[in-house]
Amino acid sequence: MKEYLLFIDGKWTPSSSGEIQEDFNPATGDVYAKFHVAGAADVEHAITAAQNAFQTWGETLADEREAILLKAADALEKRLPEFVDVLIDESGSAMGKAMFEASWVVKLFRSAAGECRRIMGESIPADTPGLLSFTVRRPLGVIAGITPFNFPFLLAAKKVAFALAAGNTFILKPTSVTPVIGLKIAELFEEIGLPPGVLNIIPGSGRVVGEKLVTDPRIRLVTFTGSTAVGKHLAGLAGQHLKRITLEMGGKGPLIILRDADLDYAVDAACFGVFMHQGQICMAGSKVIVEEPVYEEFCAKFAAKAKTIPVGNPREQVVVGPLIDIRQVDVLNAHVEDAKAKGARVLCGAVSDGPYYHPTVLADVTGNMKVYDEESFGPLVSVIKVADSEEALRIANDTNYGLSAAVITNDLQKAVNLSLRLQSGMVHVNSSTVYDEFHSPFGGIKDSGFGREGGKWSMEEMTELKWITIQQGKRHFPF
Repeated sequence: MKEYLLFIDGKWTPSSSGEIQEDFNPATGDVYAKFHVAGAADVEHAITAAQNAFQTWGETLADEREAILLKAADALEKRLPEFVDVLIDESGSAMGKAMFEASWVVKLFRSAAGECRRIMGESIPADTPGLLSFTVRRPLGVIAGITPFNFPFLLAAKKVAFALAAGNTFILKPTSVTPVIGLKIAELFEEIGLPPGVLNIIPGSGRVVGEKLVTDPRIRLVTFTGSTAVGKHLAGLAGQHLKRITLEMGGKGPLIILRDADLDYAVDAACFGVFMHQGQICMAGSKVIVEEPVYEEFCAKFAAKAKTIPVGNPREQVVVGPLIDIRQVDVLNAHVEDAKAKGARVLCGAVSDGPYYHPTVLADVTGNMKVYDEESFGPLVSVIKVADSEEALRIANDTNYGLSAAVITNDLQKAVNLSLRLQSGMVHVNSSTVYDEFHSPFGGIKDSGFGREGGKWSMEEMTELKWITIQQGKRHFPF
């Protein structure tokens, strides 16, 4: 069994406290690996290393950073099966999901490499004679990233890649549930010769590591992906210290299906949107809203397909693997029982075998049920009947979340109208709520967070905008 050390200042370093934890395979419950847990002294070591490294990394040329990221993409491509194996065994990812996630990161690194040459300012017309006025973007310095377990490679790599592309140094705190895939990122960059201190990876507790990263003045930005409860806590700490923070948190993604939709296609989109990776996705389309004329037909087709989705060991040909935390079974069962007691129909599922929860479809869900508002974070979906598109919009917006939404219709007017009025950071027409591209602005509103990740939007978050003026000749002063 492999034991993973912390990665600080270009070296694999034992925890200063000597604390070592076990990392479990959610499919079997067996110990997958052991990892060192960062203590306060390790956090200080990482921040100091990153701050020192920034003195040189922050002044590197675009082509130097570009070359590093392209090398990372090539190195990962050669080692892809190794990273896929970690995603399956550590996070319970089904083979298809693991292959997608690892391959996506290869493309992400190449996309981030391109952004190195697109960190641009602009000239500004001046109202003073002889004045040259313009803006430049400069790297912030040390950035910290805190990442979750559901897409642990993709979400961590996205933060790392764009931060390095912008000329920042980086400290990653991967979740203690899936620390190994985060530490594998360090292996990758060590292999290609990233200078020491530019990337540091320190698994540890939120109280010791996370809060220190948010409150330390040397950290210029914290980029967080995780639960809304934790994100709100960190945002409060950041506010006390005037710390820049971006938050990508929970969701209750609405999928609106209008009466003119191709129902077979709508079923496919709905199934993908809520059963991919056991529904453990912030973008999951867990709130399906269907117009009354096609409601019963959609429900029947949806349940029929959900019953065919294979569940089991992620190393087999399955779609739904294990929940990473078996305690989530109790949350899902509580949502189902509450909904049943208040009039919902269970069309399929509501059955679990250990950590394996079968795809579950609830029909006739109403606003007084827990599942209507609360994020289930599992393969559980609510279907809600509405009279028309206006009621669908009201139900979709009746949530504290606002990450991703989708509309399936062939009515262009309604598609545009609903897209503009949906209270969501992202809207996808004739698709699933689950969608991301590395060069697009990913992020939400309301309790789903603020800030955007991807492409030039990451560059804007991870750089400082500076206004510079140069006076030609002498300016006239009034006194």
